Amino acid sequence: MRRSFKFLLRPTARQAGSLAACLEDHRNLYNAALEHRRTAYRMAGVTVRYGDQSGDLKHIRADDADGQGRWSFCSQQATLRRLDKAFTAFFRRVKAGRRAGFPRFKGRGWFDTIEWPRDGDGCRWNSQPEHPAATFVRLQGIGHVRVHQHRPIAGTVKTISVKREGRRWLLILSCDDVPAAPLPQTGAVAGIDLGVASLVTTSDGAHLANPRHLRSAADRLAAAQRDLARRKRGSNRRRKTARRVAVLHGKVRRQRLDTAHKAALSLVRDYDLIVCEDLRIGNMTRSASGTVEAPGRNVAAKSGLNRSILDAGWGVFLRILAHKAESAGRELIAVDPRNTSRKCAACGHCAAGNRTTQAEFHCLACGHTAHADVNAAVNILRAGLALRDAAEAA
Repeated sequence: MRRSFKFLLRPTARQAGSLAACLEDHRNLYNAALEHRRTAYRMAGVTVRYGDQSGDLKHIRADDADGQGRWSFCSQQATLRRLDKAFTAFFRRVKAGRRAGFPRFKGRGWFDTIEWPRDGDGCRWNSQPEHPAATFVRLQGIGHVRVHQHRPIAGTVKTISVKREGRRWLLILSCDDVPAAPLPQTGAVAGIDLGVASLVTTSDGAHLANPRHLRSAADRLAAAQRDLARRKRGSNRRRKTARRVAVLHGKVRRQRLDTAHKAALSLVRDYDLIVCEDLRIGNMTRSASGTVEAPGRNVAAKSGLNRSILDAGWGVFLRILAHKAESAGRELIAVDPRNTSRKCAACGHCAAGNRTTQAEFHCLACGHTAHADVNAAVNILRAGLALRDAAEAA
């Protein structure tokens, strides 16, 4: 399998300055390449591709030896390839008739990652293996940077990335041939229903709590954002306040990730087969404000529901659950979520009136009563088992 390992970097003050300069030069390269493509097409109708810009890179480095020439050629190619992927995705969305989103210039704070595509080409993981107590990564133009390696890595290091988060620098290693770590079979299966009151409800009736991290930090965030709105643009006080807002959001994000990892791990340890809903979270959290001609209804209530769904982090949880299930040798099936909360698990009757409240299910046909989320989880499990049986029969 391919897995990523993330570690905290411990750069010196000089190395931190070099990392910031490297990131800024890569951002400028990205923006210049984007302007090159836009100008060539607007003025001459010429489409510039990655190969053309990669060929020009050696001349750019020769003309700016103290700037772009300091950094790894391979990492600069990765930045140009990143722009090419943005254009490829843009044309794919245009062809599919979706909202296109033309590639944009990257301002400060919107370009935070540098990638070295090959270990050994402009970078070297564990560059000082003889050191008795520390691990280092060597980056061209920056030097040997100390890594806070809190766990061993597995597999073969293929790509190395450095990411800035606030004032912290992170190292991300993408490794191939990572061995799986299958867990012993339990013989248990479960369907799971994602919710806001409880993050996960299983078909066995278990509930995993939703800590609502954003709601817990809402007062501090609101105060910090009010302070930010009062600061003069470009001032040092505004930059300091913006960092304070970013720190609060970063803490919420890390808390949400921690909750998702722990919830997914508990499910993977307990069940051999897990069935979940194939949710379209982007559609579910779309704004209901409408337009001037056709304004939406219950906009405030829908806005609150969207905020609660995003605070729960369903998408993050499902992605982590898929990774852990693959690593542990568990089976994960995603089913169509339509009518799973309206269908009676006892008799199969489906009606909107079956769900009397958010937490109570009462079938109008047979009188079956249950917790609404447990009833939905049972329906999800049955749909997943039927899908698996059909696949095996085929």
